[in-house]
Amino acid sequence: MSPLDRAVFGFLLVDAVILALVELLFLPSYLGTVQFPITAAVAAVTTPLLVSEAARLSPRRRIAGAPLVLWFLTVLVFGVLGPGGDMVLVGNDWRTLLLIGAGALPSAMMLGIVLGKRARA
Repeated sequence: MSPLDRAVFGFLLVDAVILALVELLFLPSYLGTVQFPITAAVAAVTTPLLVSEAARLSPRRRIAGAPLVLWFLTVLVFGVLGPGGDMVLVGNDWRTLLLIGAGALPSAMMLGIVLGKRARA
């Protein structure tokens, strides 16, 4: 990887952490009286983009999957050990499952697509 690629990769990792924190903290948002977890949709769009861009930078699996792993760990750590000891991720809440599923599943699928294309070539 060139120095520019390393800088872009570092930015992708920082972006994954920032996105995870924003998505996590805005997860319990409401639109009027209705629960409206729009950040799950944001996670479904942004995390696969991070994975595909990281895969474009390097053919290594660790590099391509690093934004997904970092996003997942950030959501898990800050969701369970939230600010002030609060738990942001509650085990019996549908929004928790929606955020984790919408962020991790499309990213894992994108990782498989990118690595599968590279394996065929």
